[in-house]
Amino acid sequence: MAQPKLSPWQYMILALVSICAPLGDTCLSRGMTRLPPISLNHPGTLIAAVFTPWIAVGIALLIGFFASYLTALSWADLTYVLPATAFGNVIVALLSRFWLHETISWQRWAGIVLITVGVGFVAQGPALTERPVPAVEQEQAS
Repeated sequence: MAQPKLSPWQYMILALVSICAPLGDTCLSRGMTRLPPISLNHPGTLIAAVFTPWIAVGIALLIGFFASYLTALSWADLTYVLPATAFGNVIVALLSRFWLHETISWQRWAGIVLITVGVGFVAQGPALTERPVPAVEQEQAS
């Protein structure tokens, strides 16, 4: 049986999975580099950091990532959704290089290329594995 195509809504959810995590992580990094080092011996400094603008935006984006990730897992296999998060490595590298002005070694770029190629292989598979419906559920449906 042919696998159904993903709807535009489902593609948008996968895009949110791919974009929210790297943007959130990048905002967290930007916010934390502007603060003095934080120690777990002084949890008040950690709590105060949460309320700084860049970190608050990063946390909001990561909540958006988690919501879209859970949504995607409700209709697709983990092995289909997880590569969308792996593609976030490309986005993180680009944001880190061009927004945070970090230096990225050629070894890291090579790793990112390998991840991207691997994601391409996985993305060719079906979004959801067909599973037989248990007899109990069939009886309840009829």
